[in-house]
Amino acid sequence: MMPEPYLAKPAAAISILQQYGIRTQKKYGQNFLIDAHIPEKIVEAAGVTGSDCVLEIGPGIGTLTQYLAARAGRVIAVEVDTGLIPVLSETLAEYENTLVISADVLKVDLKKLIEDHAQDRPVKVVANLPYYITTPILMSMLEAQLPVLSYTLMVQKEVADRMQAAPGTKDYGALSLAVQYHTVPEIVLQVSPGCFLPKPKVGSTVIRLTSRPARLAENEKEALFRIIRAVFSQRRKTLYNSLRHAAELSYTAGQITAALESCRLRPDIRGEALSLEQFIELEKALEQ
Repeated sequence: MMPEPYLAKPAAAISILQQYGIRTQKKYGQNFLIDAHIPEKIVEAAGVTGSDCVLEIGPGIGTLTQYLAARAGRVIAVEVDTGLIPVLSETLAEYENTLVISADVLKVDLKKLIEDHAQDRPVKVVANLPYYITTPILMSMLEAQLPVLSYTLMVQKEVADRMQAAPGTKDYGALSLAVQYHTVPEIVLQVSPGCFLPKPKVGSTVIRLTSRPARLAENEKEALFRIIRAVFSQRRKTLYNSLRHAAELSYTAGQITAALESCRLRPDIRGEALSLEQFIELEKALEQ
């Protein structure tokens, strides 16, 4: 039987930090959870069961990791801060189903890591992502097409808003479309700064991203996101002008006009008004 998680109690977290002489490092965007209700709700939102393997990014001192280990069959935790590895050796010592990897997640072959250590279990990603590098980490995982059922992530509120934004809103952009192409996003929890040590200056959100099957062949997906990047790098331009003058695109005026007509899109519409489905339709029309 797994021991009860204890690190979410402020006194326990402070004691561990003092014991090891650890100070939070801004370069890693470290804010440690000190509210037991939050990790409980995260694990619940992720739907973690004893048959699952959980991949955790940035376990810190192991607060959320303890809750994951108490519920999951297997936990793989990747931590970039080498100064926290001895701490994790202590705080996770009684959780025999947990493996800590000392590495930069952006430099790890996560697909091989899962293959080597998940023990053929269904995989779910759960993480309190460093806010300064949330997007690169998330995009690297999505683009790697990991064999993952879902991603349950604590991120900065404004980033979560962008992930699930709808067409025509101020938050809608390339990140929204990338996340919605690969997953179905759902905001599940708002978290106040007071739940962390030290307190961040911004609010946090837990968002669950449920993986969806690939919708396009790889070459078509690459073409789709070239179009999306071109459109949102010139957000104030019309869709026609964005496509016509983007450096990474080589469509002729005739091709663009014919594609827009085929998709029943006005040439003066802006790209931010298009849904993911419309972008996919446009990519297919342009390639034809």
